[in-house]
Amino acid sequence: MHSLPSTPSSSSTHPVVLPSGKWREALRGLRASLPVMLGFVPFALVLGAQAAQKGLSVAELALMTGLNFAGGSEFAAVRLWTSPPHLLLIVGMSLLINCRHILMGAALVPYLRHLRRRQALPALFLMCDETWALALADARARGRISMPYYLGVAAGLYASWVVFTATGAALGPAIGDMERFGFDMAFTAVFLVLLKGMWKGVRASRPWLVSLVASASAYLLLPGAWHVAIGALAGLAAAVYWAGRHD
Repeated sequence: MHSLPSTPSSSSTHPVVLPSGKWREALRGLRASLPVMLGFVPFALVLGAQAAQKGLSVAELALMTGLNFAGGSEFAAVRLWTSPPHLLLIVGMSLLINCRHILMGAALVPYLRHLRRRQALPALFLMCDETWALALADARARGRISMPYYLGVAAGLYASWVVFTATGAALGPAIGDMERFGFDMAFTAVFLVLLKGMWKGVRASRPWLVSLVASASAYLLLPGAWHVAIGALAGLAAAVYWAGRHD
């Protein structure tokens, strides 16, 4: 049986994915993100309610969560919010907390080499911890990132986060303190699930333990939000130290 002549579009190194295939990949990503989206709802509502208590409007919160898609720094910003706000402190804490995205982006580099920068860089705007974890796990299984899959994951998580934080801000004044319902535990639960998926043994988790102990100690001993900075810096220092030892 004669094979069809090879053409540039049928190259094995850069296979063309038909539009229908791209939609299937995007839907696969959206389905994969559904459990995390459900986990987003409670602590998105908590963030929205806390922001409303600090005087932020629904539109202001939607703008903040839409432009800074990183829940940890948003919780820190809302907790540090005063009238007038200490902007340098809030910006500094947000930058420090979001520095983890540098390491997350670096971990994706080997799986992004088949993409052009103009494709990869805008997509990284939608990267959060959960998007990164799901995309990295899929890329390791397939050898490269499927951009439609990534965008399917990211779009669902981004939309649900912005919508439900805004909903929390709208409902917060009527419902009151949502933490009394235990909704804030969803934040911890989602991250524990992500950590389980990235678990590589006790030796690799030592920087996590150092960060936890340092942050908890600072929380108990120091006023304000210094535990965030101290935990992050201690974890990074521990990671650099053990990486240099090559053990």
